[in-house]
Amino acid sequence: MEGTLFGFTEEQISDFGSTFGIGLFILFMLFIIAEIAWKSKAGKTGTFVLFFVLAFGMLGFIAKTIIQKIWGI
Repeated sequence: MEGTLFGFTEEQISDFGSTFGIGLFILFMLFIIAEIAWKSKAGKTGTFVLFFVLAFGMLGFIAKTIIQKIWGI
């Protein structure tokens, strides 16, 4: 089984890493945003702004993944 690692191909490993690895990283970043909001005593509006602005880029990655699954890319 040349070109495999524990029976998985390079494509399968990179797909797993880009899906679940980045997904876990996104959850960690949401935790960091919540910590920033709590420590800065941002209040409800400030917390909303932090989550909206800082988490907006993550929405693009999630949308890209969903579009790829729907279109079969």
